[in-house]
Amino acid sequence: MQNLETTTNHIHEVFEARTAARDRALSQSRTLIRHCSNAIRAIHRDENTSAQQHIAEASLLVEAVHSQLEEYPDLYYAGYTQDALKEFAEANLVYAIIKDETLPTPEELMLEYSTYLLGLAETVGELRRRCLDLLLKSNFTEAERILSVMDEIYALLVTMDYPDAITGGLRRMTDLVRGIVERTRGDLAISIRQEHLENSIQRLESRLDRNSP
Repeated sequence: MQNLETTTNHIHEVFEARTAARDRALSQSRTLIRHCSNAIRAIHRDENTSAQQHIAEASLLVEAVHSQLEEYPDLYYAGYTQDALKEFAEANLVYAIIKDETLPTPEELMLEYSTYLLGLAETVGELRRRCLDLLLKSNFTEAERILSVMDEIYALLVTMDYPDAITGGLRRMTDLVRGIVERTRGDLAISIRQEHLENSIQRLESRLDRNSP
């Protein structure tokens, strides 16, 4: 029985360490998501310095998660951890796309490929938001660029035709992306037609004013 007591004491130590690592990962994941959400909010407000600061803080957390969970791969691949890392991918990709910069790679972000792709898929919702904001400002050139990027993302995602166990459920996200892209395309087309109509009306009114006695 003394041998069993020694064994259970060791198990207690291991479980205590794993529990501490799990609690720390949960806390860091929540903080990571908060920084990423704040970064995306700042991006939409064109507050670049704030966005960069939140992304930098998030990067430090990602490094910490990698380091602290190296001994616990099951905790690293747990849903809450990967969800937070997916938000990190999204924040970085949204920033790069809106600033028209080179997209960071999964390796640069220290992310699994499936997590990176899920983050890429979720950028489309934020890009739609950006596109609608641009339409309100009649900035059709930039809106068309953003829509073109959304098209490219969808075209890439549909090539990832692998089982959900490999991609983490990417196929369902890809279906959602398709709907978002098509709605945005329709909104852009309507806005452009409306702009052309308003311009035509204004030109007609100007001619009528010039020709009136």
